[in-house]
Amino acid sequence: MTVALMWEARAMPGRGAELLDWARAQELAGVPLRRETFWAPQGRVLVITWWDAAFDAELPELPEPEGELVSRAVHRWRFESVAEGITG
Repeated sequence: MTVALMWEARAMPGRGAELLDWARAQELAGVPLRRETFWAPQGRVLVITWWDAAFDAELPELPEPEGELVSRAVHRWRFESVAEGITG
């Protein structure tokens, strides 16, 4: 099964580039199948990692940035891939 971990943070005003650099520099304790980093207006940064694991597996995640780099707590979501035709 493939599990996607999503990590999203919003930088303090004027610190978006610094948050992006910080997120890109973070190393994980394991190697995901894939990792992508996204940028959006207002200093928002999104990192998605894909893992070959069970939904409830312990997986390495990006931490909360220290100090006053972000304007609110980091948001985290976990999703699993589903077979075609399966709906909620």
